[in-house]
Amino acid sequence: MTHPLVSQAMIDNFQTDGVVLVKGLFADHIETLRAGVAANMAEPGPYASENRKDGETGRFFDDYCNWSRIPQFREVIEKSPAAEVAADLMQSQSVQMFHDHVLVKEPGTSMATPWHQDGPYYFVDGQQNISFWSPLDPVKQATLRCVAGSHRWEKEVLPTRWVSEEGFFPDEGQYMPIPDPDAERMKIVEFEMEPGDAVAFNYRTLHGARGNTSDSRRRAFSLRLVGDDARYVERPGRTSPPFPGHEMVPGQRLREDWFPVLLQR
Repeated sequence: MTHPLVSQAMIDNFQTDGVVLVKGLFADHIETLRAGVAANMAEPGPYASENRKDGETGRFFDDYCNWSRIPQFREVIEKSPAAEVAADLMQSQSVQMFHDHVLVKEPGTSMATPWHQDGPYYFVDGQQNISFWSPLDPVKQATLRCVAGSHRWEKEVLPTRWVSEEGFFPDEGQYMPIPDPDAERMKIVEFEMEPGDAVAFNYRTLHGARGNTSDSRRRAFSLRLVGDDARYVERPGRTSPPFPGHEMVPGQRLREDWFPVLLQR
């Protein structure tokens, strides 16, 4: 039995395109998430960034790995149907926590979220993974944009630092250059969304977002989860998130005391 929010067509699309819309995933938790974002912005964590770039206007705040210290995030992770929906879409018997991520673009923020894949930044590998991106405000132009099928590309896209645009790791031929999906007429999937809706996508799906030129905020909460086949891998340098002192070795499942199992079927 799949969760009522999930259809077989959604499972098929997630597997084929690497992205699907889940209507109302966090609909019962919007105010809780908004309170969590406010708490996060009032007391940023060690990985918080203001993403200041010369020539850009507005404020683009992001921070991650705060669920263990912000009770509102923990509550939503434990009480929302996210883990069940993730299991269905990933086709996994287990769902394990990886991390959370908050991204806020205030009105008049011109900086776009650059095109990137999440997977190359992470120290986890496997096909069974999922990221939920959920706006806490209605979004049209500032919504998430994903390139359908990019999770199945032979090479991963070079991970870069968003502000400096420098390569995150040394590139010894293992990465492909960042494409321009608009110019190259790739199939871009994007949705007008209401608070609590969520875009579900694979870590290797190329995605980005425009700036926020509207007169209202664009707050988004992301939740990253992994499934049965997720294993620790070493990257050419410090990963993002880094999780210093994790002591895992290649091929190991993520340690459950740091990355708890949320669901086991």
